[in-house]
Amino acid sequence: MIPVALRELIERGPLAHLVTVNIDGSPQVTVVWIGMDGDDVVSGHLQNSVKLRNIRRDPRVVISLEGDSPPGTFLADYAVLHGTGEVTEGGAAPLLNRLGRVYVRPDFVFPVEAPPEAGYVLRTRVGRITGHGPWVTDG
Repeated sequence: MIPVALRELIERGPLAHLVTVNIDGSPQVTVVWIGMDGDDVVSGHLQNSVKLRNIRRDPRVVISLEGDSPPGTFLADYAVLHGTGEVTEGGAAPLLNRLGRVYVRPDFVFPVEAPPEAGYVLRTRVGRITGHGPWVTDG
């Protein structure tokens, strides 16, 4: 279950760092827009990129994001979401339009002409949350 404080942070649209595992075991990092769908973290992707191919082979993912911290704060709040990713075909354009209204502006329309069945949606089931902030409960 995603804590309310973390859900609220995600809904404000911080850029997220998505980490997957390359075939040689090295990390692959991409900056993505994220949103919530129930208790899953979702992101939309128009291309069948390395990150998606990595997840199909090895579903372990980590997503990191920085929280809000007032100037002068010693340690900024941040969250690290450890989970399992699942890639499904279709649905990227509607999701990117929804996320663009958070990340870009309220009247955002995704500039790429793509039918609703195009692209891929990455759904991450979060199993563990670490970091620093009100969402961390395990020390």
